[in-house]
Amino acid sequence: MSEPSTGNSPGNLAEGTLVSHLLELRDRLLKAMLAVGICFAPCAMYMNQLFSFVAKPLIKKLPAGATIIATSVVAPFTVPFKLALLAALGIAMPVVLYQAWAFVAPGLYRHEKKLAIPLLVSSVLLFYLGAAFAYYLVFPVMLSFFVSTTPAGVQMMTDMSSYLDFVMVLLLAFGVAFEVPVATVLLVWTGFVKISTLTKNRGFVLLGIFIVAAFLTPPDAVSQSFMAVPMYILYEIGILMAKLLLKDKLEARAKEEANQV
Repeated sequence: MSEPSTGNSPGNLAEGTLVSHLLELRDRLLKAMLAVGICFAPCAMYMNQLFSFVAKPLIKKLPAGATIIATSVVAPFTVPFKLALLAALGIAMPVVLYQAWAFVAPGLYRHEKKLAIPLLVSSVLLFYLGAAFAYYLVFPVMLSFFVSTTPAGVQMMTDMSSYLDFVMVLLLAFGVAFEVPVATVLLVWTGFVKISTLTKNRGFVLLGIFIVAAFLTPPDAVSQSFMAVPMYILYEIGILMAKLLLKDKLEARAKEEANQV
């Protein structure tokens, strides 16, 4: 009668690998949460000043005597607290994305790692750039337009909770919109779209960008143009980045297609 095998069976190896991946995922999540917590501490200490900073573009445009109001008893605390939490998440985002990158990096090839690092850095910087563009350039023009169109006899007094929601949606929209170059490179990298297709259909892309901007921004031509024009410029930058970063890959694909013909 044979004795049971004590060696490492494929099932045991797979189970051990799964457990090790879960443990690493737990550690990465804890580090990401710790980074958010560290950033949240100073944001919570200065949450009222943080809200004043976010509200400054609107306060400057309000007519004399008008103020931002709170329609809920708890809003003066909960709204700045929510803003502090969101700000902490935004500040800690590079660390959060790095932990995600460190978790998936061992499963990538060397050439994929070389491409993923600049894309990761670019995505973070472009998101911050989009949010800064919205705050410093778009908000003053947009809010001036809205204040100037207030009907006679109507006193504009915006609720602080509604204003924060409005600001966060626009900051997120512009931050995501500025990710167009990264999305373009990824589409070309995966082979989903060819460079020739991107350059040939510029007119359709421009039309699509204006349609997307119309949905993401308030219903006025100024806000729509402020989003659509930079998005198209970034689209062209994305094509240029794809040609530079994926030069070898594109040449290899061209040779493969030529051989098939």
